[in-house]
Amino acid sequence: MYRAGSDGSMRLTLPELLGVGSIKAGGNYATGYDLQSVLMKNFKDNWMQMAMGVILIPVAVKTATKLIRKPVILPANRMLKSVGLDVKI
Repeated sequence: MYRAGSDGSMRLTLPELLGVGSIKAGGNYATGYDLQSVLMKNFKDNWMQMAMGVILIPVAVKTATKLIRKPVILPANRMLKSVGLDVKI
């Protein structure tokens, strides 16, 4: 059975951050580490994935929307309107 915060590792879980249940806020980390050092290590290890999620995904969604707007979305709106549903996709 996994008990968050009791593994004494650099793994950071949501219950550890929130101090849920019997787990104190910050959890139980490897010897010599505190919450700040674990957060910094996780940030350094994962900053590229976070940046891609915050910057590249919205850009990709906007680009895809512009590319499919005319051939897919506008005919779908016309079809919905002809059926009697005045809904925009």
